Amino acid sequence: MNCKLCQAALPDLLISTPAPAAATKFAAARAHIATCTACANELAALESTLSLLDTWQAPAVSPYFDQKLAVRLREEQAAPAAGWFEKLRTRLLFNTGRQFRPMLAGAMALVLVVGGGGIGVVNFTHPRTPAQISATVNDLQLLDKNVQAEQQVDQILEDSATGQNNPGATPPQS
Repeated sequence: MNCKLCQAALPDLLISTPAPAAATKFAAARAHIATCTACANELAALESTLSLLDTWQAPAVSPYFDQKLAVRLREEQAAPAAGWFEKLRTRLLFNTGRQFRPMLAGAMALVLVVGGGGIGVVNFTHPRTPAQISATVNDLQLLDKNVQAEQQVDQILEDSATGQNNPGATPPQS
């Protein structure tokens, strides 16, 4: 048995006597506690806590508790009924908020539908304008399409290549 299983069995060891079906589990836990100091310390701490709780005495009830309770009940019954605003305020102040979860989920769904619909309406009502092309990109596209410019560049490259192979040649004039 490992420490995790043993610590899960500690409350059962403290409170109840082992049932015949769980006797092997308790025996294994007791054997583990005999070998493991951490689990033995945990069991000792739990036993001391339970013994301390056994010594605790509940405070005595006030002798006038019943009379005070009856007076307060009569006062509350005689008080005028609270208005709708006071009821709402009390519900908001002293409630856990569980009844608001469905309302909150519906509000979030409504926000998603309205928000998504608004984005869809904006996309469909405003036509998209083509992107502006810069002058540099436009010039590069013209150079790509211009066959004459490509031929001139090829001729310049050939002339420069023959000029490097021929050291005595004069450079071409523009």
